[in-house]
Amino acid sequence: QVQLVESGGGLVQAGGSLRLSCAASGDTFSRMFLGWFRQAPGKEREFVASVSSGGESTYYADSVKGRFTISRDNAKATVSLQMNSLKPEDTAVYYCAAKYSVYVLKYDYWGQGTQVTVSS
Repeated sequence: QVQLVESGGGLVQAGGSLRLSCAASGDTFSRMFLGWFRQAPGKEREFVASVSSGGESTYYADSVKGRFTISRDNAKATVSLQMNSLKPEDTAVYYCAAKYSVYVLKYDYWGQGTQVTVSS
């Protein structure tokens, strides 16, 4: 069983930055593929970014490419999302997620989410 706990959300003005962190429990973290997702009010949850188990490969949604950076620290069992040049449309609850297989779409574990609000 893996537990994920996000932190770092908050209120920021457009153009500002935030760094989200997700701490994981369990001893399988270093073998897991990790992702960040978000869900805005009235919208479906959407993919934001993901990183391979060793951190060598990263993937981003087009809407955040060039502004957000995902990274992981396997020694500390954490995954982070650095968000720069934030826009009001980035406002959402952000979730970190983990899965064992990169070949499976479905993520096995989810955090409880952290709110990010970007004011115009």
